[in-house]
Amino acid sequence: MKKLYRSRTNKLILGVCGGIAERFSFNPWLVRLLFLSIGLLTGILPLVGIYLLGWVFMPQAPLESGNGN
Repeated sequence: MKKLYRSRTNKLILGVCGGIAERFSFNPWLVRLLFLSIGLLTGILPLVGIYLLGWVFMPQAPLESGNGN
């Protein structure tokens, strides 16, 4: 089972939405749009808090080794 990490490659700010997209095999822009839409409907401040919690508690994705092993 794949773990949930902040993305190193699909990130605009901190990689939280990109990491969610990579974990569940979604388009990162779809996750960002959904996140923003929910924020506009429910309020931006709570969603900013949730995003920051994701940044704090989601580890960054491990570096890919380039040696082919």
